[in-house]
Amino acid sequence: MSTPALRSGPPPYVETMATANPGAAARRGVRGRWVLPAFLLLLGGTVALLPGIMAGQGGRSAVVLQVQGAIGPASADYIIRGLDKAEDRNAALVVLKLDTPGGLDSSMRDIIRAILAAKIPVATYVHPGGARAASAGTYILYASHVAAMSPGTNLGAATPVQLGGGRLPFGGEEEEKKDKPDRKAEDGDRADRPPQPATAMERKVVNDATAYIRGLAELRGRNADWAEKAVREGVSLSAKDAQAQNVVDIVAAGLDDLLAQMDGRTVKVGQTDATIDSKDLAIVRIEPDWRTELLAAITNPNVALMLMMIGIYGLIFEFMNPGALYPGTIGAICLLT
Repeated sequence: MSTPALRSGPPPYVETMATANPGAAARRGVRGRWVLPAFLLLLGGTVALLPGIMAGQGGRSAVVLQVQGAIGPASADYIIRGLDKAEDRNAALVVLKLDTPGGLDSSMRDIIRAILAAKIPVATYVHPGGARAASAGTYILYASHVAAMSPGTNLGAATPVQLGGGRLPFGGEEEEKKDKPDRKAEDGDRADRPPQPATAMERKVVNDATAYIRGLAELRGRNADWAEKAVREGVSLSAKDAQAQNVVDIVAAGLDDLLAQMDGRTVKVGQTDATIDSKDLAIVRIEPDWRTELLAAITNPNVALMLMMIGIYGLIFEFMNPGALYPGTIGAICLLT
């Protein structure tokens, strides 16, 4: 009895699997050749994005916000949201570039409350040359942890006035008569005294504004006496004079110069002292979106006053001509806006 010869080589099932679908084996080979390049590409992209990720999450960035124009609800919302974003990304610093003629008291106070509650230092920078921080801008500058200006800028004229204009808080015929030099005063020469508000309401508004800005000045260690003069007398200062009189901390020619001068400065953030480390910070600019731009245009005090007048006259014409429809509709839209 003969025994069958043993077959050398791989088992039959191996041959069957290898030869059953030659196309699949070829595709597996092609895929294998792409694995290494894809991995290297992914690794290179991760390394390239690593500095930005570290800057965003490691506190090595400076967030720059920019406000140009009147202070209103739109700019307040933009600054408050910008501060929140800066804290979310663990930024080391917020720089608020400011150029404003003033604005609404309520919006100004919202911004100041956000600055005072911020967990990171906020530097307000009046920039570029020719810019100003008048009226509400002066209060915001006083509230900031670091107050800075560019050469050729100014601040001040912080006397509160009515939105619709009208008589200034200081002056009037009665006050002018009181301030004549030939009139004798029991307490000395009245000409050497600052002008006083003419009515009780004006005195209340001015005294409240004076106490507010003096409180901010004392909190930040700045010139409180000049701040009161800016409110009561409407005085202004250039950048150089403001630094000399301890109204602002820094006069810087640009953002890089500002960051260099701020480095190592100690400020009080909340109840703790914080030392600003502004070396090699990545600059992150948060620009106003279309919603902020639209709200800024609508809520501009000049535009708001115009819309209010159109709305009032539109309703008057509608009452005078019932059924006209268009004057009433336009007036209602303007008032609601």
